[in-house]
Formats: sequence, C-alpha cells, structure tokens
Amino acid sequence: MGGDDCDGPPPLKRIKLSISATKSIPVEASPVCPTGLAPMARDLPSSNGETLGSKGQIRKLEFVRIITQALFSLGFQKTASLLEEESGVALQSPVIAQFRNEIFGGKFDESVSTLRKVAPLEPETLKSASFLILQQKFLELLDAGDTLAALKTLRTEISPLQINTQRVHELATWVICHSKEELKEKACWEGAGVDSRARLLRELQELLPSSVMIPERRLEHLVDQALTKQREACKFHNSFDNALCLYTDHRCGRDKIPSKTLQVLSEHEDEVWFLQFSHDGKYLASASKDLTAIVWEVVRDDCVRVKHTLRGHSKPVSFVAWSPDDTMLLTCGNEEMVKLWDVQTGECKHTFDKQNSMFSSCAWFPDGKRFVSGGNDKCIHIWDLEGKEIDVWKGSRMPRISDIAITRDGTHLVSICGDKDIRIYNMELKSERVIEEEKPITSLSVSKDGRYLLVNLVSQEIHLWDIGEDEKTSKPTRKYKGHRQGRYVIRSCFGGSDQAFILSGSEDSQVYLWHRGNSELLEILPGHAGTVNCVSWNPVNPHMFASASDDHTIRIWGLSKGPSRIKDTCSINGGVDHLVNGGTHELMEKLRPF
Repeated sequence: MGGDDCDGPPPLKRIKLSISATKSIPVEASPVCPTGLAPMARDLPSSNGETLGSKGQIRKLEFVRIITQALFSLGFQKTASLLEEESGVALQSPVIAQFRNEIFGGKFDESVSTLRKVAPLEPETLKSASFLILQQKFLELLDAGDTLAALKTLRTEISPLQINTQRVHELATWVICHSKEELKEKACWEGAGVDSRARLLRELQELLPSSVMIPERRLEHLVDQALTKQREACKFHNSFDNALCLYTDHRCGRDKIPSKTLQVLSEHEDEVWFLQFSHDGKYLASASKDLTAIVWEVVRDDCVRVKHTLRGHSKPVSFVAWSPDDTMLLTCGNEEMVKLWDVQTGECKHTFDKQNSMFSSCAWFPDGKRFVSGGNDKCIHIWDLEGKEIDVWKGSRMPRISDIAITRDGTHLVSICGDKDIRIYNMELKSERVIEEEKPITSLSVSKDGRYLLVNLVSQEIHLWDIGEDEKTSKPTRKYKGHRQGRYVIRSCFGGSDQAFILSGSEDSQVYLWHRGNSELLEILPGHAGTVNCVSWNPVNPHMFASASDDHTIRIWGLSKGPSRIKDTCSINGGVDHLVNGGTHELMEKLRPF
C-alpha cells in the first residue's frame, strides 16, 4: 500500500533461512513487549565468546556474517546460502528480511508496523525512521498522480509525528508540481522504484543498530579502511594505480619519488622565476626575467621540448596561469600588464592594461570566461576575455596584492594582502576570513580539492592551512622546515599521488621534498647553481616535476630508475641540454656566477 508494486529486492537481499540455520541461532531473553505486539527481533548474537586473530579482536560470528554479506553482494548466492547453512549463522533475522521485502515491495504501511518489531528503538529514532518511510510513501503517491491520498498521508500520518516541521512544509509545496520530472528535481528523488527504495533502506540503516542491520558492503569497507591506513603510513607511496595488493602489507620504496634530473632546459636567457604544468599535464609554461614566457610540450618518455616562445612583455615575466581547459595562458609582467595567449598558435589574443595598474598575479574562474588580477595598485580586477573590466575591488583599506588564487570550484578567492595577511573571500556568501601570519608571506598555493592552502614565509618555513575548518582556527595544520628562504620569493606546491607531498625551491640552490602528512623531510635534491625560485609537479604524472632557477635553467625530474640521458629527438627547437644531476663541469662553471 502506498506505492506501485515493483520488482523485489536484488538477489543479494533474498535470503532463505534453512531450518537448521534458524534452530542453531542461540536463544536470548526476549524483551518484554506490550500486549498485542509481537516480540522484538533480537540482535543476532555477537559475543558467543569465540574470537579470531592474533589479538582476539575479531568475533567469529560477526566475521562469518560479513563474509556472507560480501558473498551475496558479489553475486555468489548459492555459496552464501551454503555458508549460512553450514555455519548456522544467518545474515539477517526473519523480521529484517520481512522488513526489507516490504520496503522493496512498496508496502510502506506494513513496513512501519514491522519497524516496531525490528529492534528496541528510542522513541525519537522510531519517529525518524517512520518519517523516512512515510515520506517515501507520500512521494510515490504523488508520482502515481494520487494527490488526495498523498495529502491524507501528509496530514494524518506524517504531521502527527511532530518532527522535522520544516521538511513537512517543504513536502506540502511539492503537491503543486506540474510533472513527475519537476517533482524529482525538487525532491532530489529518483522516482518510484528500486533505486529510491534502496536509498531509503540505506538511510534507515544509519538509524538502526548495526548488529540488527549490517551496513552495506561492510567487509569491503573494513578492507578499504585497512588499505587506506597502510597507504597513509607509507611515506613513499606515489603510484599511478590506486588498487593495492591484498596479499602483502603495502610498502613503497624511495625509488617511487622523483629524485633524478632527466633533462635540463636552457632556452631562457636569464633567471626563471615561475613555472606551472597545465591541468592535463601535457604542457609546461615558464616565465623569466628575460621578458619572455615559454610553452613547453611534454612528449614521450617524459621528454619536454619548446612549443612556443611568447614575446611581447616589456618587463620581466613573473607569473603564468593556465585556463581550466588548457587552451589559453595568462602571463603577468613584473608590475606590468596581463597578456592572454592561444596555446596552440602562440598568438597573443589580448593585452589587459589599465593606467597606473601594476599587475603581479592572476587566476582563472572555473568557467574559463573570466579571470582576476591583483598587484601593487591595491586593487583586484575581474576581467572577461574581451578586455572588459567586469568589476574592481578597491578602497583605502585595500592593501597591496602580491599573490592570488581561486579554488577550482570557484567558491573562494584567496589572496596575500600586504605582508602578513591571507584573505579568503567566499564568493557565494560574500563573506571574508583573514588568516594572520607572524612573518612576511611570499607566495601561496591551493590544493586540488580547494581545502588546503600552502604558504611560503621568509622565516624559512612553509605552513599548511586547512581553510575548510572553523574560521576561528588560528594555527596552521602543518609546518615544513629545512629549506632556505630569507630574501627572495620562493614558491612551493602540492604534488604526487593524492598530493601526498610538498615540494619547494630554496635559496641554497636545492629542491626540498616533504611528506605532507607527517612533515618529514624526504629528499634534498642538488643540481641547480642558483636560487630555485619555483617548482611544479605534473598533476597527472606523479613521477614528474619541474624546477626553475636563477641559473637560467629548468630541470625536469623523474624516477631514479629512469634514463639518465634523453634522446636527441627531444631537442627539436633547441634549448635542451641532456644532463644528469649536477650537469657537466663546463656548464656548472659557466653558470656559477649566477
């Protein structure tokens, strides 16, 4: 009653208890029930004394039940039924089986009655579970076009529960929906049938004791938890493959971390201040004091070659930003203008300039149709791609903007304001949060999920902030130390598999690499002959990153087992020296003064 009949539950839900199985379940004392009501369904025994494992932490009966559940979910119905019969342990009680069948069969009135027999529940829990069932009944009646019956359910069954009043009012508004599609959209509902009823069961499962109704795919969840713990404990984990072997404990070696220079790029004629891989990992863009930016193409064997040299700035280029689809590139001069480039042709599509403006950084909005720029003019400008200034944030209290970023979902704009403040502006709520550092900040980087912020300080520390936490958070989540930074702008980045590592340049000409989770310094990589200004980790290749230095070069780093010399076919367009760590003696002597 209350919904159209549909196919019953999936095969894994149908469990036929053998007589021997039901007889073998130990009998516990039944709770006292009100007159006229059937006894409550008892929790299947979970502590009969027999345990497994070296520490005796696993109850055998529970272990058997979740194995049975896993077999059913994998489609091995006969094997699962045989395990139930042989072990004498049923996956679920007859009352739970009845309850599930009633939900899947759309017999919602009967399931509300059966709910009282499932387990001794707190009054509020019983009301909440009844509310979910009756809400499904209400929606299915509306879906079937029986508006009068739906209103009766709302008025005589749901409202008397006297809970979730706001939701009740919301349900009432759905009565005037003009179509099934409108109802589904407003209710965020799949429609009458197996899918929505299965979701209802999952929601009910969260309310009922787990010993009565085991959470779905429990064994998979436990194994997944164990593997995640092992992966998090593996400080060198950096793999393309997310699947881990079940046969042995997971452990990666140091050779999974890029630590070897595979290529030295020397096309720039002066200090290289900035570089960044495209989102798809197919390109690398670099910015230099030589007034140019270069777009590099990543080809086979992680070899990099020049695609375009972008000329047109009259001052050193200090920043680049890839469009969300990687078809366009923004470049910022050092307190100069912003230029928009076509990545495939190398053509300058537009120059964004404004009198007395001194741009130093820029960032794209997720739609790829707008971007934001900031600089020493104490303004934040929002532009469209035709050069129109859509908006400008300015005022007497607006400080100098030295770096700027937008989270990938476009909800937050993050900027370094002045010397020690980070301002996080919520674009949806129009609210602002300020993080105050004790020492001057030189750069920032936002994690892929938009939750974490990486900040370089002149105090020779890098701080990791969780900007998704409570706004009252006043301390960084992690600190990374060991590199040298006191005079110049040094940039760091997230990188590796699951962005599990922190990478940074340093004024001592080396690249530093830490484990993000525990702040342990894992690698100090020599090779450059001048300050390493910026680093960028390939977002789709955890075994590749790049570093930019005052020694006029860019280094491409890979695994230590990789080739020490790149084939000459990669030197098309020039600008590539094929060196291993440290380079040649002649080149190092030539670069030493820088």
